[in-house]
Amino acid sequence: MGDMDSYVDGRGYLAACTAGLPTHGTLAAMRADLAEWERAASSPVRYGALVEEGRALFADIVGVTADRVATGSQTSAMTAVVAAALPDGAEVVVPDGDFSSIVFPFLAQAHRGIRVRSVPLASLATSLTTDTSLVAWSAVQSATGAVVDSAAVVRAAQHVGARTLCDLTQAAGVLPVDAAPYDVTVTHAYKWLCAPRGVAFMTVSDAALAWLRPTQAGWYAGADVWSSCYGPAMQLADDARQFDVSPAWQAWPGAVAALRHVASLDMAAVWRHGAGLADQLADALGVGRQSQAVMTLPDPSGAGLAALTAAGITASGRAGRLRLAFHHWNDTTDVDAVADVLAPARAR
Repeated sequence: MGDMDSYVDGRGYLAACTAGLPTHGTLAAMRADLAEWERAASSPVRYGALVEEGRALFADIVGVTADRVATGSQTSAMTAVVAAALPDGAEVVVPDGDFSSIVFPFLAQAHRGIRVRSVPLASLATSLTTDTSLVAWSAVQSATGAVVDSAAVVRAAQHVGARTLCDLTQAAGVLPVDAAPYDVTVTHAYKWLCAPRGVAFMTVSDAALAWLRPTQAGWYAGADVWSSCYGPAMQLADDARQFDVSPAWQAWPGAVAALRHVASLDMAAVWRHGAGLADQLADALGVGRQSQAVMTLPDPSGAGLAALTAAGITASGRAGRLRLAFHHWNDTTDVDAVADVLAPARAR
């Protein structure tokens, strides 16, 4: 891809699903920020301006307006806001084996009768009933890279009157995504969006804005941030900013540089690139194509991951499977390198 040179050298790095690599612009922004801090020139106001730019950039990437985007640091904390807003005794449906950040916050509400029902991913859309208050899932599954038919889940939820929470962490930045159909989305930006860790986003629909409660409200959730530093009166923002938490300042210069770059890309082309390389590897290994940017192979012993690591290739293992993620910086040389390691082992 033409944008490969925007990133640091990613040869042999097949782990964007674990953590992305920085662009040169991200590194420059973070180094400049450190230099400002070193000479006592850091400014909370400047950081605040970066947060607003990042909010607008992310909104553009996921197809909503900036007033529907809240900022934070972790997806689990944002999911916890949703969990806290559910009525006592509510049922939440999740896929088997989905990422814990969208499962544990609901399990943690068991003391007031919140029930979490886990179902096979393939049955998610058909498992909702009129007793279901909310369905929560990841658009792209962390353990397998599988792309969920999220539109079908949304239709099923609307049919039974359930609310929707979709985690876009493994999708935004590599797959074209639209946050608008969901009540709530959560996204951590350190994976495919290639931001420093500590920058996360939540989108809320008009309906969600009405039923969610800003249980994490602090000064950054105020209608006027700089007039909201002290109690006792509270005047919160009337849009998604009421769910903001104060930003991890040093992460934002690099995050905004990363988001500027991602916003300039054609996501359909990014997905074709990654999924195409994964399919080339499947062909080279003689296994079925998965046609997704994260290719997984059974690796219960971890021998495949160990062999790749010994060959200087960075991949990851989850749930007994080897994960190979293809992103901007990867090309056919990575396909060949992995095949050179894994094909002989598979033949044996």
